[in-house]
Amino acid sequence: MPIIKPVNGKTPSIPDDCYIAENATIVGEVTMGNQCSIWFNAVIRGDVHYIKMGNKVNVQDGAVIHATYKTSPTTIGNNVSIGHNAIVHGCTIQDNVLIGMGSIVMDDCVVESNSIIAAGAVVTKNTRVEAGSIYAGTPAKKIKDISKELISGEINRIADNYVKYSSWFKE
Repeated sequence: MPIIKPVNGKTPSIPDDCYIAENATIVGEVTMGNQCSIWFNAVIRGDVHYIKMGNKVNVQDGAVIHATYKTSPTTIGNNVSIGHNAIVHGCTIQDNVLIGMGSIVMDDCVVESNSIIAAGAVVTKNTRVEAGSIYAGTPAKKIKDISKELISGEINRIADNYVKYSSWFKE
């Protein structure tokens, strides 16, 4: 059974069509959209500020989503994939974004729509990732503009696949 619990009177809001793995943890002021999936060992801690997620967001194995006490909530748009062991902390992730495996997105960053954060990248505090771009490295910098093929072939494909994968666990 996943750990889903209130903190300071704030309870996670999770639609019925979402999949939550048995050892995932979701606490506090967390609001999820439809068709989301939270995978094994993922942690979403809405204890110090709110976390709001749109529709079709997948938080893959071992990822952590948190915020900063009273100053930096975390807002995640629609059609977003957060890769294995990524950290998303006190920032804004807009629609149609892929956060790569093991990457870190820090406080007060904005990752604009149709962007990719490469695996292992570290997006430092207050960085604005421009729409339609790929950022990589430590600290993360723009390496190129994203192609329409990457939007459909990676961003949309991964988000759609995780809706499919989660259906296997609901049977």
